[in-house]
Amino acid sequence: MVPSLFLAHGSPMLALEETDYTRFLEKLGKQIKPKAIVIFTAHWEKENVTISSINETYDTIYDFHGFPNELYEINYPAKGSVKIATMIQDQFQQAGIQAELDSNRGLDHGSWTLLYKMYPQATIPVVQVSINPFLNPEQQFQLGRIVKDLGGQDILVIGSGVTVHNLRVIKWGQTEPEQWAMDFDDWLVDKIKKRDLVSLFDYDKLAPHAKLAVPRPEHFVPLFIAMGSSNGLEEPKVIHRSYDLGSLSYLCFQF
Repeated sequence: MVPSLFLAHGSPMLALEETDYTRFLEKLGKQIKPKAIVIFTAHWEKENVTISSINETYDTIYDFHGFPNELYEINYPAKGSVKIATMIQDQFQQAGIQAELDSNRGLDHGSWTLLYKMYPQATIPVVQVSINPFLNPEQQFQLGRIVKDLGGQDILVIGSGVTVHNLRVIKWGQTEPEQWAMDFDDWLVDKIKKRDLVSLFDYDKLAPHAKLAVPRPEHFVPLFIAMGSSNGLEEPKVIHRSYDLGSLSYLCFQF
């Protein structure tokens, strides 16, 4: 059995950098050895749940601009799993959720930058799943509940996003976090540890600085999916917390 994770993918530069966060990811990959990985990524938005379904090696998608050439030379040659993708599609459909398979899309940086640090050998099959940012938090959580049995099959579910993600207010070169960003994350940590779903589902009205921290929810909703995908037996816990550029949060949870 493996836990569910919410991991911050932050800047694509984490694939090149050596920081406390990248060292944490490397260590985490040595601690958790799943037979497959299912990752809900903020960088794949679809109205209907869409699941990558290939057995071959994925293309690596460089869905960003203006970074060093070295970053565009990284290739993460993970393979997919049609068997697992079809199983997940069946789980969604049995729950009354329309789900589609995609045999063309590669891995975006919401997936491969994390996995490049955690599992550099790229030997673990990966299934990537889209998100719909327009569903409310409770609906996102319920999507996670549909795949809550994957951990018992040693399939690691990862929600890949960021809790505080507002590129308009980042401060280049600033290593000290902004107080408002920490206040928002403090609220999240408290409510998640208490499993206060009522408050969490209403975070946009109750959490301090919610509109500033989450101007658009695409990076935030993978948190609810990961939370929902937990088997609920373990106490939720913070497994890493750091900041970059003043307010870009690298807060990570294990469920």
